[in-house]
Parts: sequence; structure tokens; C-alpha cells
Amino acid sequence: MGGSVDLGRRGVLALGAAVVLSSCTPDSRSTDGGNDGNTDDSKVRTDLEPLERRFTALGPLSDAHWLGVVLGSGSRVSAPGPTDVRVVGLARLRAGGVAAVVGAPQRDFQPATPPQPPSALAQFMPKSARWVRSESFDNEMTTDSGAFYFDPGTDSVYFDTINPRPANTLQGSSNGSTSP
Repeated sequence: MGGSVDLGRRGVLALGAAVVLSSCTPDSRSTDGGNDGNTDDSKVRTDLEPLERRFTALGPLSDAHWLGVVLGSGSRVSAPGPTDVRVVGLARLRAGGVAAVVGAPQRDFQPATPPQPPSALAQFMPKSARWVRSESFDNEMTTDSGAFYFDPGTDSVYFDTINPRPANTLQGSSNGSTSP
């Protein structure tokens, strides 16, 4: 036999399972346990144009801090097809802008607490915010998924969306590609 190893059927299956499981583990570069899609090379962005282009219904924005994360980019295997992009962060609306959004009679804004933001954004969250949210507003703003939390006291919005598109492109749209 001269040093050869006979794994047998169980040995081959166990080795195969170990290979599959090791390929499913989070990328070693990911932070926060790999659960928010944020990697070490993701930087907090402050540019306004991509947000104002996607969130036209919010009007002019300022003081933005956000992340644009390509979902699935930390995996070792990528699937062909459209790429999902998570856009998460916060910004300020013009003075009185939040009151105008939440005061619309067709929306039912209710007190709500946003989920814990990615660690890179936590320092930018208003400390004593009184957040409100409306599912009907969320549905107007996104086709895939997303949530918008507003604080009238600071005219701030916290958003966590997947593939956000400008509001005027949402009407009659059921599917389309999104560029980061």
C-alpha cells in the first residue's frame, strides 16, 4: 500500500462536506460578523448626488453619511445577473422638509425605531431622535425593499434600502437593473 490513504465512501463525503462548508463561511474581510454586507474597504460616503438622484421625493439633501454596498461581494462565488446594491445611511432634508413628508394625509406615519445601523454609521445617528415611519411611503420609494425613518426635530432621514430607484421611475416598473 506504500503510504496511500483509502478514504472510503464516508471519508469522501466528509471531505466534500468540509469543502462546501468552508466555501460558505463569511469573507475574512467582513466586519460585524459579516451580517451587514459592510467590508473593511467600504468607506462612508458623503456625496449627495447619488442619493438625490435615487430619492427625488425627499428634495435637496445635506449632511449625508451613507454606504453603498454590493450585496454578495464578500462571497467566493458570484452568480451572473443583476447585482443588488444596499444603500444605507442618513441625511438631512431642508428645513421643514420632514414635516412636509410626514404631514401628507395619505401616509400613516407611526413612531418606529430603526434597526441598529452598520457600525461605520452609528456615530452619525442623532442622539435623541424621535423616529417615525410609514410603510406606504417605503413602498412609494422602493421596488425591492427599504425603510425610511424620519426625525422631525432634526429634519433627518435614516434609510436602509435595496436597489433604490428614483420615485418617478417606480410607476409601472416591476424589474430592472440597478447600477451602484
